[in-house]
Amino acid sequence: MSENGEFSFASKGASGRNQLPKIQTIKKETQVCHDDSTPPVKAQTIDELHSLQKKRSAPTTPIKGSEGAFSVTISEEERQKQQLRSISASLASLTRETGPKVVKGDPARKAASESNKVTLVPSHYTPTPNISDSALKFTHILYNLSPAELYEQAIKYEKGSFITSTGAIATLSGAKTGRSPRDKRVVKDKTTEDELWWGKGSPNIEMDEHTFLVNRERAVDYLNSLDKVFVNDQFLNWDPEHRIKVRIVSARAYHSLFMYNMCIRPTPEELENFGTPDFTIYNAGQFPCNRYTHHMTSSTSIDINLSRKEMVILGTQYAGEMKKGLFSLMHYLMPKRQILSLHSGCNMGKNGDVALFFGLSGTGKTTLSTDPNRYLIGDDEHCWSENGVSNIEGGCYAKCIDLSKEKEPDIWNAIKFGTVLENVVFDEHSREVDYGEKSVTENTRAAYPIDYIPNAKIPCIGPHPKNVILLACDAFGVLPPVSKLSLAQTMYHFISGYTALVAGTEEGVKQPQATFSACFGAAFIMLHPTKYAAMLAQKMQEHAATGWLVNTGWSGGSYGSGNRIKLAYTRKIIDAIHSGALLKANYTKTEVFGLEIPTEIQGVPSEILDPQNIWSDKNAYKDSLLKLAGLFKNNFVGFMDHKIGEDNKLSEEILAAGPIY
Repeated sequence: MSENGEFSFASKGASGRNQLPKIQTIKKETQVCHDDSTPPVKAQTIDELHSLQKKRSAPTTPIKGSEGAFSVTISEEERQKQQLRSISASLASLTRETGPKVVKGDPARKAASESNKVTLVPSHYTPTPNISDSALKFTHILYNLSPAELYEQAIKYEKGSFITSTGAIATLSGAKTGRSPRDKRVVKDKTTEDELWWGKGSPNIEMDEHTFLVNRERAVDYLNSLDKVFVNDQFLNWDPEHRIKVRIVSARAYHSLFMYNMCIRPTPEELENFGTPDFTIYNAGQFPCNRYTHHMTSSTSIDINLSRKEMVILGTQYAGEMKKGLFSLMHYLMPKRQILSLHSGCNMGKNGDVALFFGLSGTGKTTLSTDPNRYLIGDDEHCWSENGVSNIEGGCYAKCIDLSKEKEPDIWNAIKFGTVLENVVFDEHSREVDYGEKSVTENTRAAYPIDYIPNAKIPCIGPHPKNVILLACDAFGVLPPVSKLSLAQTMYHFISGYTALVAGTEEGVKQPQATFSACFGAAFIMLHPTKYAAMLAQKMQEHAATGWLVNTGWSGGSYGSGNRIKLAYTRKIIDAIHSGALLKANYTKTEVFGLEIPTEIQGVPSEILDPQNIWSDKNAYKDSLLKLAGLFKNNFVGFMDHKIGEDNKLSEEILAAGPIY
């Protein structure tokens, strides 16, 4: 110690025990011991220190109020106010003059961020004697949060949300673990009455405008009663010429992250000029509909109003309802632009050859389109326009039941930070997911951004397809593993959409059931199936595409006695289609269905290519074959009166392409 009472280093660079820097203590004024080895932080309180931890992010390009020489740059505060005005308008009740008072940010952090808060009170807001409680409060808007922010919200506030061992977030969808197609409603008005497919076989169950507004009011009032709501502004369709702007308003971080993954994510620059959305979803799924309301048959209702460009969800938290609701929207909007909307997977070879995979959930559409040797354009929803094909979505929604790294390595590796795992079961300590466990549901799912697949093609667009592959999960065990189709046969099987509903895909389905789903997606189409079929025929003819029917279901017997066709064999078949080898193969024709089947495929046992070869009971095979043929004929009766194309010639050819016995 020196004479003036100071501690100091003995020499420059001196150190104490274990080579640590010595502490210098000054006893002149403050009598405080401090560490001079590093500069002190620029904070006086712990809250101020926490505020320094996060760097504020903002768009890097200015917003322009007008174009050209007289463009005006808008301030960041004004930009955010414009954004909040748009959101307030989306949340507006139809019975009040204005939308709710909104403020951006998490209410739990209000005190720490008060100085940076941007609020919006409607300029013409005037209290009235009959004002509601919700009009007196602020609704906090959590706008386009990042996956990390949404993880925090889910873990803190949503029971049943956990981080798994791979970094994905596991969550629960509540009582509903699949879609509820019987609760889906579409508003029937003067426009949609003539445009949409109504009646027998149609997925469009009508509701009137007034009932929709009742449910919309119920959803909006519920959302406005909450302290905070999540708002996503995103895009549909990777083709920039035909892009659709969508806004999703929801109450759960799970739903916001799901749609962040499934829709196309805008850049900060694109968000600047997002403006008014083309379509809005109000997801109030935690709140039931009123069962006394007209057209309601349960506490769940999924309602689409094409004239108002809105969708309302009540009584179900299953996130897939949002995804498929937007798909229904695209099935209406795209054909108006002469663009074919498709329930299909899509990939592209290194030489630019594109293949479409049609099929319902459980047929292998996601698995087969996710091929490590080809570029993935998308796994579920696409458009075929004059420019080629484009993915509607920005993510993938894969089934997880019995998932393994060996069978599906790309999907397995995509389950990491940012991925949403729905209704899976995991070890309470290690958080390792058991993909074989079905105690919650068999319809376990993973939603992840498409760029989590290493060979995804970004942007998700491609040239015109060369192969159109129709996937069927045949529970009767009589369809061949692969058949080459004529154009008329392709149309017949496209309109028929035969498969088996696989357990868990829809609520109440416990084992495969034979079904027909027009265009391999009847639950989502809006127009009559023949309109989509005519567009597909035109595009296949124009671009010389070949049609194929691939059975991923049973062989050697029907469900319960036969065996599911091995995935390895199906992959070999698909490889032969991609390479063009199957176009050069020798073919024989089956009885009844008249399908062209190859006599040999490399890597596939030849005896399984003709189904009757591996049925031990030939009479049982023929009975099963005739039964399925009868089901096809009965199903197609509803389509016989509809004209396809400019004349009726194609319709007659399609009818002749069905089973004959």
